[in-house]
Amino acid sequence: MNTQIQVKKPKAMAFVLMLGAFFGLFGETALNMALSNVMEDFTVKAAIAQWLTTGYLLVLAILVPVSALLMKWFTTRQLVVGGLVISLAGAVLAAISPSFWILLLGRLVQAIGTGMLLPVMTSVLLVIFPVHKRGVVMGIMGLVITLAPALGPTLSGVIISTLGWHYIFWISAIFYVGLIFFAAAIIKNVSEITKPKMDVVSILLSTIGFGGLIFALATMAVEAFSSAKVWAPLLIGIIALILFGTRQIKMAQPMINLRVFKYPMFTLGTAMMFLGILMILSSAILLPLYLKGALLFSAAVAGLLLLPGNAVNVIMSPIVGSLFDKWGARIFVIIGSLFVVIGNIIFMVTLSATTPAWQVVAAFMVLFFGLTMVMMPSQTNALNQLPRELYADGSAAMNTFNQVAGAAGTAIAITLFTAGQNGFVFDSPDASQQEILAAGVKYAFYFITGISVITFICSLFVRKPSEIKANAQGAVKATEPVQN
Repeated sequence: MNTQIQVKKPKAMAFVLMLGAFFGLFGETALNMALSNVMEDFTVKAAIAQWLTTGYLLVLAILVPVSALLMKWFTTRQLVVGGLVISLAGAVLAAISPSFWILLLGRLVQAIGTGMLLPVMTSVLLVIFPVHKRGVVMGIMGLVITLAPALGPTLSGVIISTLGWHYIFWISAIFYVGLIFFAAAIIKNVSEITKPKMDVVSILLSTIGFGGLIFALATMAVEAFSSAKVWAPLLIGIIALILFGTRQIKMAQPMINLRVFKYPMFTLGTAMMFLGILMILSSAILLPLYLKGALLFSAAVAGLLLLPGNAVNVIMSPIVGSLFDKWGARIFVIIGSLFVVIGNIIFMVTLSATTPAWQVVAAFMVLFFGLTMVMMPSQTNALNQLPRELYADGSAAMNTFNQVAGAAGTAIAITLFTAGQNGFVFDSPDASQQEILAAGVKYAFYFITGISVITFICSLFVRKPSEIKANAQGAVKATEPVQN
């Protein structure tokens, strides 16, 4: 079956979508390097300041599930241009923010625009390129998904040191203006407009479910688990998500078609993407805090120290993408997951207030060498198992879990970072601030290392969708009675 939709300029469409997604995902972590500056300017603590990242990801986690529905109500051009305009409004609001809460509001508005763009990008790329080119295209998209949040601290570090953190948003706004005009001219509609009924109950349940879950994880940084501020939203969120899932299965036209998880490689690939994003976003908020607070590097130098790891990502992504079509996902995800484990173990063992910078750089390079081989193959292998009519649903489901992973990773990282610092102060009350901060980051990497081990175990079960289909057909034939 031909799953390709012919458009005049598929590469130009892909460029606009990927660049729009890049700036949206860049925004996820761009303020991580500036958190200490924002905390100082607006007199807020780390647990509050981290909502600039967690809140951004929380909005994405809430909005992305609605995206599959939006793609059936609005044209591709309307969604892309609309997403870029909303992102522009959020960037301008954040750039002129006179207070922390206005800055947070600008971030949340910007996240709405990104939440509209991400699922559209995945769905469109799957249908405007032929199957035999999917590996390369998804490899480049994988580069965008992993590079943008990883590069955020590097680029923003340079911007903060030279211009100030407000210019992170002004520079993004300039690019958004250019992209809006480009998108209006290039983007063509490739989705089928059916205008299904909006299920308000599903929207409310998903919002309460994901919102409660992430809010509870983020609140754990400042409150004990026994506090009602933690367990109450967590319990409400879990109940809402169970009700949401049950409702989706029973609906003829669900908001998120959970039937995509009947495909085993899609489920496994989504799980591996979830764990990968969780690790990327956790390290993206911890390492800037560590480099600036424990090793006392400036924002610019701290950002540049993370650049080699990002360079590995840039170099490896197109290579993995081009070889994926020949070799498949299995070899990449197993080797990649092993490197991810090694990179995290290096962090877990070596981080201290006196760690040489080259060790941090080397560990980050090893980590991203592995993550590059895990992310794109997992995603492409997952989506390849779905029939075309489920691309939008699969994309929405995968992107939802990715954003939940990012929000959860950021919230859990800060929670463990805070717990690690408190535990270290209790054991070593005379320790310096640099030693306390380093201990907090190291403690968080115990958790990230555990996640990397789970990712490696998952990688051992990855197979080509075609192999599963062939085995299933063979099993059916084996059970057929022999005709005499």
